[in-house]
Amino acid sequence: MTIGLFYGTNNGTTESAAEEIKAEFEKIWPGMVNLHKVGQVDITTMMDYDSLILGVPTYNIGELQDDWYFIYDKLDTLALTGCRVGIFGLGDQYGYPDTFQDGIGILGEKIRLIGGELVGFTATAGFEFSNSRGVENGQFMGLALDNDNQPDLTTARIQAWVQQLIGEFDLELVLS
Repeated sequence: MTIGLFYGTNNGTTESAAEEIKAEFEKIWPGMVNLHKVGQVDITTMMDYDSLILGVPTYNIGELQDDWYFIYDKLDTLALTGCRVGIFGLGDQYGYPDTFQDGIGILGEKIRLIGGELVGFTATAGFEFSNSRGVENGQFMGLALDNDNQPDLTTARIQAWVQQLIGEFDLELVLS
């Protein structure tokens, strides 16, 4: 079982979160997660993995970060049918309350269109925002992080999410 973790970043915050997620998996199974900056790899590399984790910050007013923006249409060339995909996003709930975590929703919608199965939904409790494309049925379509306003909660949120993904990626079967 291998997991590809693909992230986009302009200022390094999403990269730091990606590294922290990888480190949590390393505690359980070293070498399971491979990191890739999405703007620096052939996007078809995603199809080499059993499961995917995608990291996407929301930029400006509800837009995808540059790396994801430039490869967004190329995602249509992938066949992710049956692949489980967890998405984590970074955003600013107070600066952009009308578009908080929109990146998760934009990417999540695309992943579904190309056959991926979204996993890793998390609660919206503990956040203050008015609208988000990243919310479905009262939950975020992945892990929501706000390092601008709640950096002290990031590590605990990542730890809990990795444990959740272990179950949703069916890794207990592999690890036992």
